[in-house]
This record gives sequence, C-alpha cells and structure tokens, in this order.
Amino acid sequence: MRKNSVKNTRINSEVLKELSRIISREIKDPRISPMTTVVAVEVAPDLKTCKAYISVLGSKEEQEDTLEGLRSAQGYIRRELAHSINLRNTPDIRFIPDQSIEYGVSMSEKIDRINADLHKREMEESEQ
Repeated sequence: MRKNSVKNTRINSEVLKELSRIISREIKDPRISPMTTVVAVEVAPDLKTCKAYISVLGSKEEQEDTLEGLRSAQGYIRRELAHSINLRNTPDIRFIPDQSIEYGVSMSEKIDRINADLHKREMEESEQ
C-alpha cells in the first residue's frame, strides 16, 4: 500500500474521526483539556503505527498535562479504536503536539493589531 493511496487516506480519516470522538467523549481524565483537537493522523502503510497530531488551546502547562493524560490512556484509546474500526492491526498511537491552531490564532491577533494601528493612523491623519 502506497503512502498516499486511497485506502490509506480513508483509514487516516476514519482513525482521525474515531480518535476525536474517543478523546472528547470517552476519556474522563481531568488532565486532558476540553479544548483538545486531533489535527491530523498518519497511519503507517503496514497499519502498525499511527502518529496523532494533537493541538491544545491553552497554556503550556495545560498542553503538557493533556499529552501526559493521553499517553497514560493510550491502551484504553487503542482498545476503543479496535472496537470501533475493523482493521487487520490496530495501530500503536504516538501523540505529537501540534502548534498550528495556536500559531494561527497568534498570527490573527497580530494582523488585527496591525490593522487597528493603521486605522488609528489614518484617523489621526484625516483629522489634521
């Protein structure tokens, strides 16, 4: 199976959907932030391993606690994934922090600040 095959793409999307459901609804660990998002999933072609990119909106401490909680619940998550998705092998999941949402929010805030400053300058120039 090639890395970008149709089958692998379908498996990735199904695992992403199920991981999101399991993390948001099934796990009751207080360390896991309610603002946790599964951004992307890459299942290896042999279905043995899976990289799950996790984004947590919050402080650095909340991000670390959430990743620690997910790693401790890894066995439960894998078992639930095996029950919900019928695959030959249930992949071993590695949780990897992803900063893309946080980066996007910070860039949006910077752009808003720049636009506000430009608007303020235009107003000052028009008053003179």
